[in-house]
Amino acid sequence: MDKINDELNVTYITFGGHVELQKYRFLYFAVTFTVYLLIICSNSTILYLIWIHKSLHEPMYIFIAGLLCNSLFLSTNIYPKLLIDLLSDFQIITFLSCRIQAMIYYSLSGSEFLLLAAMAYDRYVSICKPLQYQTIMRKKTVTTLLVLAWLLPPCQLVPGFILGNSLKICNYTLNGIFCNNAVTKLYCMSSNGSYIIYGVFLVFNTVFVPLVFILFTYSKILIISYRRGSIVRKKAVQTCTPHLLILISFSFLCSYDVIIARLEIDLPRTARSIMTLQVVLYQPLFNPVIYGLKMTDINKQLKRLFSRGRFCVSAALINN
Repeated sequence: MDKINDELNVTYITFGGHVELQKYRFLYFAVTFTVYLLIICSNSTILYLIWIHKSLHEPMYIFIAGLLCNSLFLSTNIYPKLLIDLLSDFQIITFLSCRIQAMIYYSLSGSEFLLLAAMAYDRYVSICKPLQYQTIMRKKTVTTLLVLAWLLPPCQLVPGFILGNSLKICNYTLNGIFCNNAVTKLYCMSSNGSYIIYGVFLVFNTVFVPLVFILFTYSKILIISYRRGSIVRKKAVQTCTPHLLILISFSFLCSYDVIIARLEIDLPRTARSIMTLQVVLYQPLFNPVIYGLKMTDINKQLKRLFSRGRFCVSAALINN
């Protein structure tokens, strides 16, 4: 198949990361579609609970809602195109669309770290400065933090996107099943040095800096809660543990994407595909499960929701 359509002047990229697609096409589609539905349903359920219950209209739960929205956006950026590819004879994408998908992917990944940083700050104020909490964490402050979390990453990616327009393409097969870090391997080695340097700057700015802030904040929480006794320690553990679990899991998954993908480690195609999918499979499902089980107030409302659902089903069966 031609890589470049001369008439329309459109460059096409082929996804080369699919494993035995012809043989297992419909199985892959069924599993992927089921996972996407689970992601939508689980995240939307927690979002619905936060939306309708005024007791959950607090900064901590608003940031959780932001994180769940981020998971939905991240999944929707990847899964629809992936599902189409699984049923198509040719797994291709225009180069421009590929770059846009990669930009959205990394924008939302950066937003994830910034949202976790905002949540860490919220927990720090709540536990370490409880008397000032209402004054500091006002509605305006929460809104500002949410807007910055979603705007800063894409704004920082725009210069890199513009820089990529001047680079020459030497490879038209992307070693993956969607557009991520592997896009940099499509450029000629002689022309992508500055692009890689800018990528390192972005990693430092959107991942390393928020990560250091989060670790510093939770260290302060740990020290202060230890000094103030068992009640404060219990509160700190209950509210901070879910955030730390999300942070640790997402950090490990991003480490693969940032380090291993760039070093071009020779992994089997199956292993590479599985690892690549983890960020858009594991994390969007992990977030609602952790917050639904570990956050007491959300868990309580979740149980009430399912109890009402069972009651309605039972009533309908009796009436029939």
